[in-house]
Amino acid sequence: MPQAIDRTDVALAQDGDTRAFERLYRAHVARVHGLARRMIGPAHAAEITQDVFVRAWEKLGTFRGEAAFGTWLHRVAVNVVLHRRAALKLERARFGEDEETLDILPAPVRHATAEFGMDFDRAIEKLPDGARVVFVLHDVEGFKHEEIASFLGITSGTTKAQLHRARMILRQHLTR
Repeated sequence: MPQAIDRTDVALAQDGDTRAFERLYRAHVARVHGLARRMIGPAHAAEITQDVFVRAWEKLGTFRGEAAFGTWLHRVAVNVVLHRRAALKLERARFGEDEETLDILPAPVRHATAEFGMDFDRAIEKLPDGARVVFVLHDVEGFKHEEIASFLGITSGTTKAQLHRARMILRQHLTR
């Protein structure tokens, strides 16, 4: 049923109905925000989420309905996040921030009780950029290594290595 509602709202929004687009926004904003938060971190997630929906509005005319709207929007979101990630990487390079710094910082001590349970999103935030993006796209979002390699312009062997690195770092943080 949600796909049928999406199709109706997409058709209306393509004709300029902003209320229909608002319904699409409300139906999909949580997933887009979660993707942005996991791939880039909470500091930029809200802004990137808005950028995704601005881009979706601009590109709505290219949606042909061959896939579900949510699938199409997810691809738009991944592209916006990756573009923003590249821009942030350039910005960090200008200020001399070293992404490897996170590898040498000890994880905070956690107790194995429900009260002090590990926040998985926080653990993901501690990953270096490349490893985090590959981990989120593969293990959280379900993309295949070949798709991730195509998105990032790297080889699938590199995505596999980054995924392994991410899992090892997460294992260290989660077992402390």
